Amino acid sequence: MNKKFGNVRSLYSKINSILLKDWDPIGINDIPEAQDEYDAYIPPIYELLASEKSEHEIFNYLWWVEIEHMGLSGNRQQTQIIAKKLARLGSK
Repeated sequence: MNKKFGNVRSLYSKINSILLKDWDPIGINDIPEAQDEYDAYIPPIYELLASEKSEHEIFNYLWWVEIEHMGLSGNRQQTQIIAKKLARLGSK
């Protein structure tokens, strides 16, 4: 695994922050009791970053979560913005 992923806890925290504050497809970021709502999506995103997957592959995962897993209609443009933000974590 790449040296940049040495601090897994820090990267998990950054992914979590992006998911809650920026992605938040179900609108729970201001509900204290729901701050762990997206935790299950952090490990797969971490693995995508650690495997140096493309922004497109990150987008595909998030889109699958929104459309298939959550049953939402999704916002492609917003999801692409989030995929780009997440991909940048992998390039630092």
